Amino acid sequence: MKILGLIISFLLLAHACEKENGGNNNTSDNYISLSLNLNDKKQQIQSFGASDAWSIQFVGKNWPLEKREQIAELLFSTDTDENQNPKGIGLSGWRFNIGGGSAEQGVASEIGDEWRRAECFLNPDGTYNWSKQEGQRWFLKSATAYGVNHITAFVNSPPVHYTKNGKAWSGGGNSTNLSGENYSAFAQFLATVIDEVETREQVGIDYVSPVNEPQWDWDNKGQEGSPYTNSEIADVTKRLSSQLINKGLDTKIELADAAHISYIYQYGDKPERGNQAFEFFSTDSDNYIGDLPNVAHKISGHSYYSTYPPDNMIDQRQQLANGILAVDPNLEFWQSEYCILEGNDEINGNGRDLGINSALYLARLMHYDLTVANSSTWYWWLAVSPYDYKDGLVYIDKNKTNGNLTDSKLLWAMGNFSRFIRPGMGRYNVIRSDNNLNESVYSGLMVSGYAPEDQSQGIFVLVNYSETVNYPVKVKTIDNRIPKSVKSYITSAKSADNLRFADISNADEVITIPARSVVTIILDF
Repeated sequence: MKILGLIISFLLLAHACEKENGGNNNTSDNYISLSLNLNDKKQQIQSFGASDAWSIQFVGKNWPLEKREQIAELLFSTDTDENQNPKGIGLSGWRFNIGGGSAEQGVASEIGDEWRRAECFLNPDGTYNWSKQEGQRWFLKSATAYGVNHITAFVNSPPVHYTKNGKAWSGGGNSTNLSGENYSAFAQFLATVIDEVETREQVGIDYVSPVNEPQWDWDNKGQEGSPYTNSEIADVTKRLSSQLINKGLDTKIELADAAHISYIYQYGDKPERGNQAFEFFSTDSDNYIGDLPNVAHKISGHSYYSTYPPDNMIDQRQQLANGILAVDPNLEFWQSEYCILEGNDEINGNGRDLGINSALYLARLMHYDLTVANSSTWYWWLAVSPYDYKDGLVYIDKNKTNGNLTDSKLLWAMGNFSRFIRPGMGRYNVIRSDNNLNESVYSGLMVSGYAPEDQSQGIFVLVNYSETVNYPVKVKTIDNRIPKSVKSYITSAKSADNLRFADISNADEVITIPARSVVTIILDF
């Protein structure tokens, strides 16, 4: 492989004329030239995904089959229509929630919203009911039928039969709600569920995350949840490791779904629950468990409350990458959950937004999680939401048996990444002729680049955050090879621009990236 040389810099025409379809050629002589340095691989991509909590328990069980299949197609399909427009965003990962039993408790669970309660396979007498979580199991099977092969089982709360307060939310404090005498029983429960679900549903559970956001106290009764100290997580992990081995399961243990990315690299305000990369993966730590054979060599966390202002977003991700590097250069970071919760000068989590503003906020975050934090995955929170909130990819009426459903620009903007950057592809350094650094373009044009292992494609995802500037770009060929085809897919405020396909007749065309849009350009060799 040859290192692609820097292209001679051209002056950017700041107000280039926007073509009507956002993907056709621009005759201007001024453009930004983009190329991939295939000798500078940054990380390997594992998957893009979302979770099945919580509405899918009703939708997957009770809604008409036609509507369930429509939702599944939007989330998982890699097919195209007669105009070559994608039918879905091709998620390659799926998070399956193993519930704690608040649904069976009903009102007594004290979780007021029944849509946030979850069923449990375990009965109070210690037997199991494998007919539970029917709706979630339907979508799990649907995901795998579409080819999704990165499945993570995640836990918000241990079964209520094993908790200190008999509830799926915590009584507060630093310590776990899991009672001390039930650590081994909890580990056995998880291994049993994974074994049975794999056998009964004929799906593979690749990872299990036994704790979720352990830094929060989970005492507000809003949903299932439990805090954990690092030492408690290490204890549970050791027991779970043994149980998985005893059952002959290949499932790896994921740690530790940190509530905020800063808890991965510093102790902060949670000295017993922070600095988790060091705590679990440094041999100098009393809680070191990185040598367990089935602990995945990765640290996972959530991007909540770390997205604004943009310079702070970038700084935190630089600290994250450096912190992980200091512990172990081979330790991966996985961004495992996000939706728009925060409120700031740009965005507010309250209120649905099916339009481009929230989608661009998401796309900018994805760009920096991938290019600065070097995340190998990127997962959204609710695949399907009934709420008046910016937390869903597909939105539905809050009706347990039927209702309307609608897609969102959030869905399609995420699809600019998930649909085309497939598992096993690498992210590579992008060379820009304008020499703009990644850290300085958060209000303008952000570009990331990817290629499969055989380098049969070059893929660029461009996020234009500008309100007014349309950026002309020319994507250079790789190693002087002439591509067989060049394609682009655009998501913008226009109603038709939901990964809308636009053919590019040749690689030498200048392509306009419209203001407030996300565009994926693919070179096939």
